[in-house]
Amino acid sequence: MTEPYSWIDGEWISGNPPIIGPLTNAAWMATVVFDGARVFDGLAPDLDLHAERCIASAIALGLDPKISAKEIQRLAIDGLSHFTSDTAVYIRPMFYGDEGWLIPTTTKFCLTLFELPMSSAEQGLSVCRTTRVRPTPLSAPTDAKAACLYPNAHRMLREAQSRGFDAAVVGDANGNVAELTTSNIFIVKNDVVSTPITNGTFLNGITRQRTIKLLLDAGFKVEERTVTFSELDTADELFSTGNANKIQPITRYEDRSLQPGPVTQKAQALYRSYAEDHGKLASFC
Repeated sequence: MTEPYSWIDGEWISGNPPIIGPLTNAAWMATVVFDGARVFDGLAPDLDLHAERCIASAIALGLDPKISAKEIQRLAIDGLSHFTSDTAVYIRPMFYGDEGWLIPTTTKFCLTLFELPMSSAEQGLSVCRTTRVRPTPLSAPTDAKAACLYPNAHRMLREAQSRGFDAAVVGDANGNVAELTTSNIFIVKNDVVSTPITNGTFLNGITRQRTIKLLLDAGFKVEERTVTFSELDTADELFSTGNANKIQPITRYEDRSLQPGPVTQKAQALYRSYAEDHGKLASFC
């Protein structure tokens, strides 16, 4: 496996270099935001949107990003020279609070690229319901892809994995379906595709948004609405969308077994076609 590379203070450094000390604001105040773009088969779909969202997350958390989305894209393309063209790479820009007592007074940037294989289109995901819920916008920075939100997801993952599942379906404070632990969820019933409407409790994923648009453009009926947990018991298909594995079928929910259905497979094919048409690395240079 290829070593990871990070762009720090103007140079590429291999391995896992130390960037945070005991007095760094991020180390004890959790002032960290990040994003994740994917490169697979020489394609980087929506790299620009991931770079833009990372900057928006930094601003939402009160950080002061000094680098543009275009520069993040340029650096990412440059960093890919350390990897072979057939390597699946995770691109992770990150901003973090450096100096400052409680509130960070300076912000640093780090861009890390590392090898991360993708699941096959056929590989299914097993999920169960978690007892925990997503925070509300009034209680946490849910408008940012902030690292401080992830320990809650880790608790959900441990709960799910202790029961033999890959991930968990998470509710919002009202008891409705919000998302999965680290990705968004879609249900299919009678050829109608539904996904929880964004209500501020979970991230409106870039792959989620892209999937909705692709399905709508292909003539599918797609609803963004309140989704109840009881609907998962009768859905014809379930699938997840996220940056790590893009569109992945859910083949087990609690004690239900499901097969990757035609709508899920069509969504995967549409996304692949979109990536091939719009994700070529040259388009981001």
